[in-house]
Amino acid sequence: MSHPLWSWLLMAVGVTGLWLAGKRSWTGWAVGLAAQVLWLGYAITTRQWGFLVSCFVYGAVYVRNLRAWLRPSPPAAPEPEVTECAAS
Repeated sequence: MSHPLWSWLLMAVGVTGLWLAGKRSWTGWAVGLAAQVLWLGYAITTRQWGFLVSCFVYGAVYVRNLRAWLRPSPPAAPEPEVTECAAS
């Protein structure tokens, strides 16, 4: 794959993931995580080792966010009842 095609593909996948995450969809984080596989291929193919490191760092962030979205949130604690006392 040519370098310009790589950049367009990586941009399209990244923007799609961010767009989905912005719509409050857990799939945005999953797409971002999957994009790291593409970044891994790009880093190795172009021998740009900084991208290799960044795909692991970004991947860790995407895994954390995806797990947070998929983990059920605890139920909210009920608010205590307020009772009025009659003034004497």
